Amino acid sequence: MSPSAIVGSKSYSIASIPADGIGPEVIDAAIEVLNSLAKTLGTFELNFTHYDWSSETYKKTGKYIPDGGLEQLRKHDAILFGAVGAPDVPDHISLWGLRLAICQPFQQYANVRPTKVFRGTQSPLRNCKTGDLDWVIVRENSEGEYAGQGGRSHVGKPWEIATEVAMFTRHAVERIMRFAFETAQSRPRKLLTVVTKSNAQRNGMVLWDEIAAEVARDFPDVTQDKMLVDAMTCRMVLQPESLDTIVATNLHADILSDLAAALAGSIGIAPTSNLDPTRQNPSMFEPIHGSAFDITGKGVANPVATFWTSAEMLAWLGEKDASLKLLDSVERVCERGVVTADLGGTAKTVDVTRAVIEDITGSYGKAAKPA
Repeated sequence: MSPSAIVGSKSYSIASIPADGIGPEVIDAAIEVLNSLAKTLGTFELNFTHYDWSSETYKKTGKYIPDGGLEQLRKHDAILFGAVGAPDVPDHISLWGLRLAICQPFQQYANVRPTKVFRGTQSPLRNCKTGDLDWVIVRENSEGEYAGQGGRSHVGKPWEIATEVAMFTRHAVERIMRFAFETAQSRPRKLLTVVTKSNAQRNGMVLWDEIAAEVARDFPDVTQDKMLVDAMTCRMVLQPESLDTIVATNLHADILSDLAAALAGSIGIAPTSNLDPTRQNPSMFEPIHGSAFDITGKGVANPVATFWTSAEMLAWLGEKDASLKLLDSVERVCERGVVTADLGGTAKTVDVTRAVIEDITGSYGKAAKPA
């Protein structure tokens, strides 16, 4: 990994992996916005290296990532990722071939998914106002139900067996709990909800609960409560204002974060950070909406999730002022009604991108000067 973010240099090396579906569309939009932001502020620069790793690559070569590809990625400060998945490639092949093939060896064990209702957008919850829903979901990203342990035997026989083993180790659970408590501690409300299913899953989930209680002793200023995952879905809908920071297993947080995005207005605005908190490996930033082949090439993809993801990337690199400026610009554009169809508007991807750039540069709404 390049040490630039650590030693304070203002030049950052970013790996760009647009991949599939609308991924190239939203990544192109994000790079355009990021370059405009860097030029406007003049305090840092971003150097992008593009990697053509996609389902098309897989169909041509049999691999998503070429030999030596991960070593190439290690040279960068961060990774900006689009989406992976294609109709003619089984989902488990594309996911394990690209996204998880980066997350796992790079120990990006903390998956962070902030969610809030932007000004100018509306939650489907009739009583939810801007500010009532402002969460950070911390997802364990290295093991649990997605550890890859298990297999199939007696394939095709009536007694065929398939196992998917959920792995929980004290090491991984403790490190994600500590990260979640630190995240909660950094937020104004200092509130953490630990999601579990220990009433039915009496081994791994009981370990999850026990370690949460142990780690809580090191954070006396954080108020912690516990919810079973099924009850948590109800609380998210009925009492969104009661939640702040949430930590859950790989599977549970994957599901809950999609629900959170929908409750905030659209999955098209939701970001993801796949973090290695040790910073020994580059972290990866992506929108959570997936490849969305049904709208690919139509120019209607919502770039907001990728813009927010880009803001999270800037904050991780240490450019917190730039991160806040970008997110503020995105929210102001939403407030002006420049939104795509998923948020009830008519804007195209390019319209939202242009509006955000104009807000960043201070030219929004100003008439063009005659030549």
